[in-house]
Order: sequence, then C-alpha cells, then structure tokens
Amino acid sequence: MDNLKIYCVTNKIAKALSEVEYEIGWVGQEKPPKNYITCNSGDNIFYKEKYYSELTFHYWYWKNQLNTNSNEDWFGFCQKRRFWVKENFSQETVNKSNFKESILKIVPKKWEGYDAIVCKKIDVSNVKKMKILKRGFRSILNEPGILFNKSKCTIKLHFDMFHGHGNLKKAANFLNEEDRKDFLYYINSRTSFHPHIMFIAKKNTINNWFNSLFPWLERCEKVFGFENLSGYDTQRLYAFLAERYLSFWFEKYTKILEWPWIFYEEK
Repeated sequence: MDNLKIYCVTNKIAKALSEVEYEIGWVGQEKPPKNYITCNSGDNIFYKEKYYSELTFHYWYWKNQLNTNSNEDWFGFCQKRRFWVKENFSQETVNKSNFKESILKIVPKKWEGYDAIVCKKIDVSNVKKMKILKRGFRSILNEPGILFNKSKCTIKLHFDMFHGHGNLKKAANFLNEEDRKDFLYYINSRTSFHPHIMFIAKKNTINNWFNSLFPWLERCEKVFGFENLSGYDTQRLYAFLAERYLSFWFEKYTKILEWPWIFYEEK
C-alpha cells in the first residue's frame, strides 16, 4: 500500500493535532514548537509570508523536500482549522470526541487510478442580492443580469467582490499562453471551485503544479506588488489567486477525486 504524508500548515499552535500523526509546517512569526517544521531556511520565500500565507511553506517544501520523496507515495497539504477526513465523516458528524478517529491517515483504495485529491467544491452562486449590490456594483454595471441569474454569479464575480475588482482577470493575463484562454473561460463560466489550496498527490504531479503556480505568482507581483495589499480582501492576494488557479489547473491537467474536509477548531 502506498504511504500518505499530510502537512498541516499553520501560523498558530495546532492543538487539535497534538495527538495526530501529521507533519506540521510553521509559517508564523513567533517561535514554533520544536516538532514543527519551519520554512525560513534553504531556498525560501518566508519574507513574503504576510502575502502568500501557507504558500510560503508549500514553496519551501517544493524547493527543499519534494525531491527526497518516493515517486509512489502520496503527499498533501491542509491548513489550520481545515482538515482532510475519512470518507465516512463529514462536517456534521465530527466533534471533539471523534476528531482523532475522523482524520485521514492512510491511502483509501478508492484513490486508485486518480492523480490528485482535491477538496469538495464550494458554491459561490448563492450570494445575497444585497451583498452583490454592496460589493459588486461595478460588475452589475457591466452585467445587470447578475442580480437575477445565478449562472452569472461566477468565480470571477466572487473574486471581484471580495478580493479587488479586476484583479483576477489581470492575474490571468500573466499565465502562459496555453492556459490563459482556458483559465479566463473557467472563471467566467464556473460558479464553484475547490477551496483552501488543499490537495494530495504524488511527487511528479506536485512538482508540475508548483512549476506552474509559483512562476505565475512571481509574474503577478510585477503588477500587484506588496505595498498596497492590506486587510482581509487583498493582503493575502497571492493565496487567493492560487486557490482559484488550483481548481482550474488540477481539473485541466490531472484526474481528480473530490474528498471530504472539515472546518474544526478545538475550543
């Protein structure tokens, strides 16, 4: 049976994982517990953590650890408060008493024949009209039908509303030619995506993904920079861009299987 190693990336102590055999990647500014894996050594972008969030650890892993792994094993990422769970668990069934039991630890037989595991999609088409009027006014001017047709409440509209109008389209223009047109179609036609930059895959797929993602984000820095990024909407802009691109890239280039995940915070 193939092995599975999950890295949970966090900037806070992950109390919920204290008794779970997960690797914990640290992107916080404070001193981490001794058993946490830091990402400020070797080839790293730790100085971008404020804007790249968990991608800071992903980059470090890609540059410093990925090539040491077997081609046959599975490796993946989750993040603080968001975890992969076994197929028979869900957000409604996991609680403090069964959290440890619910966490995904071994490769299910169902994964055979797939290239990558991604989060079950979230739907962005159910935005309330008042929210669209408040945050999507500029989009309504171009397309009034947004208010009356859920199919027009796309990934692009959602991004425009919450992470800066026009930013996703600007970023798309920095993609390689073979992906640019497809990605623009994707974000303008889809109303759901795989969230949280969480995925599980094997070495070659991971390498291909990061080889596409990080050069693109570096090109995006030329237009967005860092100085004007602040607050929830745009401070972590590069992570939000990566989240939408992940959904597109894995659907286009791999055979994916959607898998359950939960939001869990130990009180």
